[in-house]
Amino acid sequence: MIVHIPGVLSAEQVAQCRAVLEACPWTDGRATAGVQSALVKSNMQIPLDAPEAQPVRDLILERLGQSPTFVSAALPLRIMPPMFNRYDAGMGFGSHVDNAIRYAMAGSVRYRTDLSCTLFLSDPREYDGGELVIDDVLGRQAVRLPAGDMVLYPSASVHRVAPVTRGSRLASFFWVQSMIRGDDRRTLLFELDHSIIEARAALGDDHIASVRLAGAYHNLLRMWAEV
Repeated sequence: MIVHIPGVLSAEQVAQCRAVLEACPWTDGRATAGVQSALVKSNMQIPLDAPEAQPVRDLILERLGQSPTFVSAALPLRIMPPMFNRYDAGMGFGSHVDNAIRYAMAGSVRYRTDLSCTLFLSDPREYDGGELVIDDVLGRQAVRLPAGDMVLYPSASVHRVAPVTRGSRLASFFWVQSMIRGDDRRTLLFELDHSIIEARAALGDDHIASVRLAGAYHNLLRMWAEV
């Protein structure tokens, strides 16, 4: 399941984040890549432990917690601290699959990567190329979103970042360990959650159909969740 989440950050918040990130140190992005990914990766990143970027990390995590779509689609158990990358002209990232396990806090905390997230911080008019290309069960999708919007997709997907041919593409990227390991089950719960919202709007919160749908959702969550 690939989910577009609009407006995670407002235009004002995007501008504030970019001002902070411009003053941060940038290093070769291959430093955080696995052996295979490093062979096809060309970008710049802010080190995960760079204290200058902490206010932006905190803002993103706060905003995600306020996003009903993100919570419904990801059912997050743990969110890895957001990281930041920049693709300048000529840079890209070839086809790869994200590492199954990521480490944070000097390796003391491990995350299973169920979901990958890209939060766009550059307006599409600022650069050419740079599409996030995801090979999904429904086919190949090229994603290029407005600044402040985010895409959520299974970390097991083969994906790449097309070469940037003009300007710079700035984004935040991170991973989510979900309470629900399987994408098929997350998709079913996401669709059921939307059906509950629609039933409540049409019939009322206390209608028996709304109550039964909500009960089915929570019983499935109780059956499948890892907490």
